[in-house]
Amino acid sequence: MRIVRLANFIAPRSGGLGTSLRELGAGYLAAGHEPVLIIPGPRDSDEQTGQGRVITLRAPRLPFTGGYRVLWRRRRMAAVLSALRPDTLEVSDRTTLRWTGRWARSHGVPAVMVSHESLVALLGLTAPGWSRPVADWLNRRTARAYRQVICTTGWAAAEFERIGAGNVVRAPLGVDLATFAPAAGRCRERYAAPGQLLLVHCGRLSAEKKPQRSLNTLASVRAAGLPARLVIAGDGPLRARLERRAARDGLPVSFAGFLPDRAELAALLASADVVIAPGPAETFGLAAVEALACGTPVVVSAESALPEVVGAAGASVTGEDLASGVQAVLSRPEALRRAAARARAEGYDWASAVDGFLSVHQACAGETRKTGASGWRAA
Repeated sequence: MRIVRLANFIAPRSGGLGTSLRELGAGYLAAGHEPVLIIPGPRDSDEQTGQGRVITLRAPRLPFTGGYRVLWRRRRMAAVLSALRPDTLEVSDRTTLRWTGRWARSHGVPAVMVSHESLVALLGLTAPGWSRPVADWLNRRTARAYRQVICTTGWAAAEFERIGAGNVVRAPLGVDLATFAPAAGRCRERYAAPGQLLLVHCGRLSAEKKPQRSLNTLASVRAAGLPARLVIAGDGPLRARLERRAARDGLPVSFAGFLPDRAELAALLASADVVIAPGPAETFGLAAVEALACGTPVVVSAESALPEVVGAAGASVTGEDLASGVQAVLSRPEALRRAAARARAEGYDWASAVDGFLSVHQACAGETRKTGASGWRAA
């Protein structure tokens, strides 16, 4: 199959979405399919990569987003899609690219949308009184636009199941269990002195990720008498504000920035005592699973999908301060908590994730053939 994939809100320092696109594309290619990824960028390009063909279309950068770009020229994108003649379409954006579902239907192409975020959770951060009815309206439109909606967790699927969408399928993502492993290396001495507790926050520094909660947690842990330090691995529009607050409050925080070297990131995660994942809108939380794979327990927001993903290999806390979760995790013997973290991560491998996503594509393509649709149709 030629699987054409579309994604918006991509930046050079994209984390989880970029990793997911890369790993799924590589898996599709290894399975004998022809993946083609279309993404926005600063200039046009077309290249063959380890994840298959990647077409970059020049697109504007959105202000105040830390570098995100968006494909917005529909006529041009439709022309590219027509030239590619996809067998199936996979869309990783339910808002600005929803129109591609209609395009796919008019051309006889089965299309799936991957739900990488919860609209109820995201809208709840800005308009809590209207989040559910607005999200329900948008989700109904999304469910009607695509043959299947792929959700990576039950938590992510809940907002579609609540509105009675009958085309939702669950397929979890994976983790690179070789790169992210307890033996990934140690860099603890770079960030923490002997006897200090090392906390790590790994994620984009943007409003929906609630990175300030990690600073709240560090302050409370230190107030409880624990000599803790925090390393923030990631970048984004809130970085300067977080740096000012850490300096103002005298909090020992190291801002490592975005770590493009996966081995370097794995070494940091393996060196930590606890990783904090405070985002309330996470539908899977790839960085958290990477920490688990390194044998490091994770304390997560109870509002997100992460309690479902992390299970007993961490702790979940409601609210703006996750210190109680950190203390709960540290109360367990270190060898047991690290073994439990690795064991939990081993349930999420990329081979299984690729199989899950491909089964959706194959079922959609098979249904198209079974119903007598002719497949690709020119406009």
